[in-house]
Amino acid sequence: MATTSSILDVPSLVSQLMSIERKPIDKLNAKVTDIQARISSFGTLSGMVSTLQTSLSSLKTALQGYGATPSDANLFSATASTSAAAGSYTINISKLAQAQNLVAAGQISQTVSIPSVASTVTFTIGGNPMDVTIAAGASLQNIRDTINGANLGVTASIINDGSGTPYRLVLTANKTGLANGVSSITVQPGGDAALNDLLAFNPTANPPAAVTMTQSAAAQDASLTVNGIAITSATNTVSDAIQGVTLTLKAQTNTPATLTVARDTAAIESAVAKFVESYNALATQLKSRSAYGTSGNPGGSLAGDATVRQMMDQLRGILTTPASGGTYGYLAEIGISTQVGGTLKIDSSKFSSALTSDFAGVDQVFNSATGFATRLADWAATATGTGGLISQRTDGLNSSIKGYNEQITRLEKRMTALQKQYTITYSNLNMMLSRMNDTSSYLSSQFG
Repeated sequence: MATTSSILDVPSLVSQLMSIERKPIDKLNAKVTDIQARISSFGTLSGMVSTLQTSLSSLKTALQGYGATPSDANLFSATASTSAAAGSYTINISKLAQAQNLVAAGQISQTVSIPSVASTVTFTIGGNPMDVTIAAGASLQNIRDTINGANLGVTASIINDGSGTPYRLVLTANKTGLANGVSSITVQPGGDAALNDLLAFNPTANPPAAVTMTQSAAAQDASLTVNGIAITSATNTVSDAIQGVTLTLKAQTNTPATLTVARDTAAIESAVAKFVESYNALATQLKSRSAYGTSGNPGGSLAGDATVRQMMDQLRGILTTPASGGTYGYLAEIGISTQVGGTLKIDSSKFSSALTSDFAGVDQVFNSATGFATRLADWAATATGTGGLISQRTDGLNSSIKGYNEQITRLEKRMTALQKQYTITYSNLNMMLSRMNDTSSYLSSQFG
């Protein structure tokens, strides 16, 4: 008699059945992956729109700005703000501002005690007296640290000059200018004589012996003339002599120098190039990511997406709607033309000519209420802001992912129960087949 069929491989059989049952989950996971790719693409586009915003802001600033050019950059440098006015200025620099420097007599050691009693020392800086207490037994190092800890407006240091008494206490004013120098250093009555010999400085006192510190550099204000008008400054940075211009003095002049303040065309041309670059990057990505696929060429991650098409239409509408109220209505009139495919191209010569011949018209076509930079900046803020095109689309896609994930969770629970059911069913079938095999073997042996 024939033997019943062999025992089933239950794990393998259940695995194959479950792979079929899981196909709906696999499809849902594929949809989630596709949507995540779309969200990532919108994140990339959002970043590009933000870059466009930055370039538009820089362009606005550049169009409002001026350049300040010195005839000799070794004598002074200059920067101009948006409040500057075009013009030419004659600059003569007779003195540079400098910080005061005081040097004490040399000491054999920087660690040996100097005052035998605690002493109050008064530093007068800019007419303001300030007291510092030097402890009894303080060394040169301790005196330096005490002065620095008092935040007087001077910095104490110790210099080794290599002589027999090499350690010299040096006081340097933290700021340049007459008002920031030390006018006197006085050890108060009852103070230590050795400390007085080290620190005393009172050049106006009588007798002059009250001066024991040497002034190696006097506090000094900068002195200059601008178009013949005398100006003094506590620092070498002069920001209030010429409207909207900051001068940084470097050296005295032997002959008059010239400062020219004019529109910074180089900065404007660079800002326009950055604007065109960022616009083209965005336009190219919008087009490529929304393109449909062809045979052998997969489409973009946002192929056919209505939001992307809307963004492209809005940009096209901005570029084809003229600015009003000025010399120029379109960017092409100043050398920025639209190419096939939606990107922009600069004719540098034409743009430079427009800047030179009609700066106000160029500024208007960009920055007026209906200017292209104004409208593009408004569009960019709306596109990336809360409730904007990108935000709304991304929120919708995230909502779809949430819905798919909820379906997947429910199906996974069903799969768990189904796998358990299949395992029990086919395990029971295996047991039945095993018993049938045993019966078949018994009957075969009996008939045999």
